[in-house]
Amino acid sequence: MSLLVRPHLRQPHRSARASYQCWKNASSKYGWGHRNLEANAHRCHVTMSLTLRGTKAHTHSSMNPTTGPLSENFKVVKHKLIVLTVLVSWSICVSAQEDAASIIQKSSEANDRDWAAAPQFDNSERDIDKNGDRTYEVTMLFGSPYQRLIAVNGRELTPAEQSNEQRKYDNVVKERQHESPGKRSQRIAKYEAERKRDYTLIQQMVVAFDFSLVGEETLMDHQVYVLKATPRAGYRPANRDSAVLTGMEGTLWIDRDTYQWVKVQARVVHPVRIQGFLAEVEPGTQFELEKTPVSGDIWLTKHFSMKSNARVLLLFPHRGQEDDSFFNYHKAANDSPGTESSR
Repeated sequence: MSLLVRPHLRQPHRSARASYQCWKNASSKYGWGHRNLEANAHRCHVTMSLTLRGTKAHTHSSMNPTTGPLSENFKVVKHKLIVLTVLVSWSICVSAQEDAASIIQKSSEANDRDWAAAPQFDNSERDIDKNGDRTYEVTMLFGSPYQRLIAVNGRELTPAEQSNEQRKYDNVVKERQHESPGKRSQRIAKYEAERKRDYTLIQQMVVAFDFSLVGEETLMDHQVYVLKATPRAGYRPANRDSAVLTGMEGTLWIDRDTYQWVKVQARVVHPVRIQGFLAEVEPGTQFELEKTPVSGDIWLTKHFSMKSNARVLLLFPHRGQEDDSFFNYHKAANDSPGTESSR
């Protein structure tokens, strides 16, 4: 008997489960329906059982003078089919895992393009937290954004309030036009540091988890891959912000054509101690991110929400919640005060 079959003879039940997982992981790629998937999985299990029975039969028949060449040929063919089934199941399983890695790599490249392009766009932003509901126009001014208030709790500002906000905006424009090179560098450096902090967390999500492709579906008019993310053994966080990823698991919905993140959900499943702070992030902490196409192959954030559940000084509970929406993306006008610097 082929050596390829022998490991399965030693551990039949374990091999059956492995083959079942291979069929299950590959179901979305090859379009198998639920019933067909279960049927294939059942055949895997039956094949493993037949291997055992075939072996016993082989032992018995070798001592039976009535079996003859026909029986021996049948056993050879059957054993070859068993080997072929095992190899096909294994190749499908490996192929599905390679697809997941490829999808994540391409989505990471798409995120790189988006991050580089983000400063070229102005937008509107609505923030909802414990302090209320505020909407802003966000404009790049000489290398960093400025938020101009345009609505409170869903109500547009009165003419007097609009004039006041316009006056604030004009003053900031004049200030940034005449600021010293040192002060401008500090302001832009602070903005870039905040951007890098957010981007590093996104990058770390790619390396902090193991991903598995579990299916395809339609989400928000996009055909998407669905991937499950589980903590990767041995992952070392790059900074304090990414430490929380060690206790999280999540789901990604990735556009099938562009490999953009349509939606990401993640939640803390076990407490995570933040080194350097007497704080612990606990289950109940979760976030959701949605992106939308804004220009060509560039997608930017459409919605971000987060619920936090932590203990400060390891004793006092701290809970927070925010919900931010981003819309009306448009390229900064050529004559915008911040266009030249943002480039």
